[in-house]
Amino acid sequence: MADSSFDVVSKVDRQEVDNALNQAAKEIGQRFDFKGTGASIRWSGENGVEIAANSDDRVRAVLDVFKERLVKRQVSLKALDHGDPQPAAGGTARLTVTIRQGIDDDKAKAIVKRIKADGPKGVQSQVQGDMVRVSTRRGTVELSARQDDAVPDGVVFIPFAYVEAAANLLTNPKLDPFGKIPEFKFCAAKVEAVEPVREAAE
Repeated sequence: MADSSFDVVSKVDRQEVDNALNQAAKEIGQRFDFKGTGASIRWSGENGVEIAANSDDRVRAVLDVFKERLVKRQVSLKALDHGDPQPAAGGTARLTVTIRQGIDDDKAKAIVKRIKADGPKGVQSQVQGDMVRVSTRRGTVELSARQDDAVPDGVVFIPFAYVEAAANLLTNPKLDPFGKIPEFKFCAAKVEAVEPVREAAE
């Protein structure tokens, strides 16, 4: 009987966040209470949002508009990480909001620890990492990475039985001419993070 498994994933749909940000920016540009305040909201990097205005109060008001738009697009506000508005040049105020993607290492380790302590007997858990792209001169696969202390630094190990990303696509397919068995599969490889796909807003 095959083992059952499931993944615990915490991921935000960036396209929905982008739609909410654009809608918030449009509303801010049209509302009378934001006129003359220099209020703005824009992306700052891949998972950062920068809010600016002429006062802390107006920055918080922009944040409230952004949150309302996120809720309407069914994006959890738990994905937002921010502090208080900070002073900026020209007597203005700024606030950087981080969009959390994934489960941070500490929380993931706490989940694993809790499962081992309180979960049913025989249940196993492990922390998976971000998606990476592994490329060689023969091909490319994308798969979820995880750190393993048993693997030396500078080495990438991929099980050949990993059906979601067949490692044999990256290595020499030739067989030994006498024994008709494959050679030990090893080759130089490049590893890079897989960037989220951006789609045009409707």
